Amino acid sequence: MSEAQPPPNPNGPSAGPTVSFGFNLGKIADHGEDSDPIVRDGPDLALLAVFDGMGGAGGTVYETEDGPRSGAYLASRIARDVVEQRMLELLVPDWNLNGEAAAEDLRRSVQETLARRLAELKAPPSRLRSKLLRGLPTTMTVLALQRASRTGSTWLCHVFWAGDSRGYVFEPDGAHQLTVDDLRDANDAMANLRSDSVVSNAMSADTEFHVNYRRVQLQAPFFLLCATDGCFGYLPTPMHFERLVLSPLTEARTVDAWSRAIQREVAGVTGDDAAMSVVSVGAGMKEIHRLYAPRLAELEDQFTAPIDDLVRSVQRAEDELIAQRQRQLEETEQLWARYQPGYERYLRTVEAVQDEDESDDSDLVSADVEERDQAGAAGDLATDRSAEADAAAAAEPSEVRS
Repeated sequence: MSEAQPPPNPNGPSAGPTVSFGFNLGKIADHGEDSDPIVRDGPDLALLAVFDGMGGAGGTVYETEDGPRSGAYLASRIARDVVEQRMLELLVPDWNLNGEAAAEDLRRSVQETLARRLAELKAPPSRLRSKLLRGLPTTMTVLALQRASRTGSTWLCHVFWAGDSRGYVFEPDGAHQLTVDDLRDANDAMANLRSDSVVSNAMSADTEFHVNYRRVQLQAPFFLLCATDGCFGYLPTPMHFERLVLSPLTEARTVDAWSRAIQREVAGVTGDDAAMSVVSVGAGMKEIHRLYAPRLAELEDQFTAPIDDLVRSVQRAEDELIAQRQRQLEETEQLWARYQPGYERYLRTVEAVQDEDESDDSDLVSADVEERDQAGAAGDLATDRSAEADAAAAAEPSEVRS
């Protein structure tokens, strides 16, 4: 007979998922390219994922039963449904997930479904030829969590991804990125914020792609987070993303309040759709407050506050530079106005002489015109008198001479 295991203590280190939430913020209602995230959890398992349809590569618009939809919109939702179904079948409490096989299963299942759906849409062939165009493209990040032992605090996190959506684990000592952005330029997270590199690997119907996989062993308490790039891509540093997630904990007392506060922060900075899913393991809201308060204070004191101070200093310097340039312009004009009369003394003398000469020439021209007018008038008068004399002579009777 096997020994019965005591139920997990919800306040102890062996507690399973205790906090979970997800959200999807679309910039345009009912047309956002991020799908709703996956957020599922149980006593010994958890599954969270995000999908970001790629608007540039998947900008083709298709007619659907719900109206016109972009390929990016459709791709993220198709992939989400397939991945959720497959992972719920593969991720079971009594079997250690074969991550490599699961990654290949996801790749095949998603590509086949996307290809079938693309054929159903019967889109006309595009005249635009580009290696960047893809049929129904989307990114994916999936975190699948299994308890390593029935009552222990060790967990196995299976990480699957394609593209530049990210998976993180937040531990009391800080945030840790679990995925590597699939970008053409291999940079770190900070450099990727400053560059605009092309996604080198993403799910799609008509191009080859692969699903990356790694496994990480974690000790509770911690919380996992999946996010599309709209959540982190518009912040100045990765440290600011960690603060964005943790800072609402100072006032949020419920899971819903924490979620709403993060959504407000993301909506205030992002220029894109944004989706996020979160699952906490081994700690409820009250414990999360206690565990992460020291980290938040350290993060702000040692990282984000110094950076923010530098940003403000640069902004003040730029504002002062603008003010000094305006002052330079205005004072230069004033000084030129004082200097100009002496500088142009002889130029004004020459101009005066030219003006006088032009005036004299004008007078001469006027006199000539007047003389011509007077002469013309005299000639006209003489002509008139001659005409009158001729008329009078014609009127007198002619004398007949013998």
